[in-house]
Formats: sequence, C-alpha cells, structure tokens
Amino acid sequence: MTTAPSHTARAQSFNAAAAQYAANRPSYPPALFDAIEDLAGRSLTGARVADVGAGTGIATALLHARGAHVIAVEPGDGMAAQFRRGHPDIPIVRGNGNALPLADASVDFLTYAQAWHWTDPSLATPEALRVLRPGGALALWWNISPLDVPWIAAQGERIEANFRDVGAVPTVEANGSGSRAALADPTRSLDFTERLVRWSRRVPVDTHLANIGSHSMFLVAGEERATAFLTEERRHLLAVFPDGIVEETYDVELLVATRPPAVNA
Repeated sequence: MTTAPSHTARAQSFNAAAAQYAANRPSYPPALFDAIEDLAGRSLTGARVADVGAGTGIATALLHARGAHVIAVEPGDGMAAQFRRGHPDIPIVRGNGNALPLADASVDFLTYAQAWHWTDPSLATPEALRVLRPGGALALWWNISPLDVPWIAAQGERIEANFRDVGAVPTVEANGSGSRAALADPTRSLDFTERLVRWSRRVPVDTHLANIGSHSMFLVAGEERATAFLTEERRHLLAVFPDGIVEETYDVELLVATRPPAVNA
C-alpha cells in the first residue's frame, strides 16, 4: 500500500520547481483586486500589505503595481530565491502564516494567494488578527478550474484517476461540497464574504502542461510518472485545441474578512 506524501512534503516540493512555477502559473485579473477593495471597503493604493506564502511573487508584484506598500512572506528557500531574482525591489522576509514575522497591528491588508491551505488555520487565524490593524482586511484567494467547462472537467477526471494516491486533486478539491469559508476558518472567528471572479488566458499547450506539472501532486509523484501523464495529456489537449493554443478558464474564489475597528474606551 502506497502512503500519500505528507502535507509538509507537498508544500516543500515547490522549492525545486520555483522557476517552472514562476514561468507558467497563471496570474490574476484586475477585477480580483477591484473586488478585494470593494469587500474590504478600502483602497490597496498606499496601503501596507503583507503577502504571505508569496512564492515567486505573482500576486505580490500585482499588489505592488496597484500602489500598495507590500512586503512578501515566504517560507521556502527555492521560492524565496526565485522571488528575489524576479522582484529585487520588493522586500521579502522568511516565515509562514502560522507564526508571522510581523509586528502587532502593522498591516492594512494580509493576503494569501493560493497559500492559505498550506497553513494551520487554528494558528494562522489568530496570527492574522494579531498583525492586522483595526479595520484591516484578510484576503484569501484561489484560481479554481471550473467544472462547467467540458474539457477542464475531463482533464480533472484524468488527473484524479492517475494521482489520487498522492493527495487531493486541485480541480476536484476546489469544486467539492462544503463552504470554502468554513474550511478556511474552522475557529469561526472570522466573518468571510465570498466572491467569484471568472477570467481566462490563452497559452501554448507547452505552457499549460508546465503549469499543471508545477502542482504539488505532480512534483511528489516523480518525474517519470508525471512525464508519462503529461505526454498523454498533450494528445487529449491537441484534440480539443488543434492549433496548440489552450484557452484556460479560471474562477478566482475570493474570501475577505475584516478585523473589527478599535472601540474607544
């Protein structure tokens, strides 16, 4: 019987594939940041923001471009090194959401792009409330592959059939039953508002394959097994996209909760 890789092993797997991650993972649309500001009731421009689990800096750079004073927090050696190469002008500190290397009430926004699920919410939630200023906002988001797009649903089924032994499949996990907000905060100390933002990008089939190959299940499954699957997946994709350009569709699932304002004594 094969033992599934641990949560920690999957989280650490990204460090060896940081360059692949940076080059091929999808970004986020401007409408996402509009939604964050709307739900938080405040602008990102000029705000102090900590982007936790920043990885190679995909979201961090977009927050910076939005006008935020942003600092990245990243635990992984490989990811932090790739971040520094790509974004030498944005500060980064080492740490994780379970024990943030940030002062009390020091940020207006605390953001987690594709990263909250690597924390222990029972630790990360009180840490978020500690570092947020009164009225500050915690924003969590994930790019989800929507199952109402037929080719995406078919691909998710193939991935699940081949890799269910190494852990949860992102498409299936994200579209399963239950509220993401309830899973994100089992302590029930946050009041999340949810919003979906749909967007898409057109990429060469090689970029699409490198993107899905950068997910932890492929990284921990081993190169031979991942390569065999991706080679066969190319055949399926070219049957749908004969010109070799894949139309990737995403729903960004966004959760935003605010820390209550201070009450004057």
